[in-house]
Amino acid sequence: MTLQVEVEQVLAWRMSRNLLSPIGTAGVAEVARRLCGVQAQVASSAELAVRVRRQKSKAGEVADALAKGDLIKTWAMRGTLHLLPPGEAGNFLSLMAASRLWERPSWERYFGVGPDQIERLRGVVRDALGDRALTREELVEAVIAEGSLARVADALRSGWGTLLKPLSWQGDICHAPADGNRVAFMRPEAVSPGWKGVPDADEAAPAAITSYLGAYGPATADQFGSWLAGGWFGKRRIRAWFDSQDELLAEVEVAGEPAFVPAQHVDELAAARPNLDVRLLPGFDQFVLGPGTKDPHIIPPGRRPLVSKQSGWIAPVVVCGGLVSGTWEIDDGAMRVSWFEEVGKPPMRALGDESERLSGILGTTLVLDVAPAGG
Repeated sequence: MTLQVEVEQVLAWRMSRNLLSPIGTAGVAEVARRLCGVQAQVASSAELAVRVRRQKSKAGEVADALAKGDLIKTWAMRGTLHLLPPGEAGNFLSLMAASRLWERPSWERYFGVGPDQIERLRGVVRDALGDRALTREELVEAVIAEGSLARVADALRSGWGTLLKPLSWQGDICHAPADGNRVAFMRPEAVSPGWKGVPDADEAAPAAITSYLGAYGPATADQFGSWLAGGWFGKRRIRAWFDSQDELLAEVEVAGEPAFVPAQHVDELAAARPNLDVRLLPGFDQFVLGPGTKDPHIIPPGRRPLVSKQSGWIAPVVVCGGLVSGTWEIDDGAMRVSWFEEVGKPPMRALGDESERLSGILGTTLVLDVAPAGG
């Protein structure tokens, strides 16, 4: 018999799996592992995403984990920078590489670089890096020295790293641990002894899918594909991966709609009970990015523009019972919460407690100010 669960149960279970209810005690690397990586386009948001999930934390702990090789920083899902545990990173990178995005004619037309040149670039970058770190400019100089690749120098200087992403997905390059404001690169095996390489995609898929569903399920193959690569990836292959995981996955119904969850978590999901726990989450938080901002069960219809803004910016959010119930910002010593009135009255005591907790994490005093969200 198919388990039937309500949306509120799902949200409560996800809060638990995301180390938000209750707040977890796991170490930095384990937080990243549980979340299938932490988006790190904005370093301060990435650190806060880790710290709000830990009962005790300190500033700089993410940088320490990167320096020790407990995490690596590289371009992963959706082509964005992520913090990933080195032992599991290869599973997600493998699926990104399986898209072969750089072999598409549209890629070559737009960037002027075809698959043969990407392959040459891989070899030059691997040889140049060896077991050392190179700054972006040092890496560009090494590429320019290979005459046939000189014309890609300007593209390599871009902070977006577009031409380096296919190399990242194939395990050739990642960011070096921070050295001031200097951006530098290394090979993953030089950053961390825990690096396990990039396996074949069909071998990596079971671990990647069950990890994702263990944090953001129940979900569909299409939802997993959107989280993994947006619209870049063919749906047929992703669905084939799901279809081949019969022993690992269980089908459930969420408010009457079919979705999948790891079989090992079915009883835990069935036992989940809704709650109204309040959390203040940073911008680009995985709790929102995992299911995606288009999911109406996470963000009330009509409020998505306040969360998912222009240029891919994801606002800091207030989560109540797993539902995005507002956004927040810090302004001149005030914690300004914009509350979505359609979800009910703001729980002022819980908001106050959470604001105080965030004040402690940030090492400042914040005065709570709650007002209805515009729009």
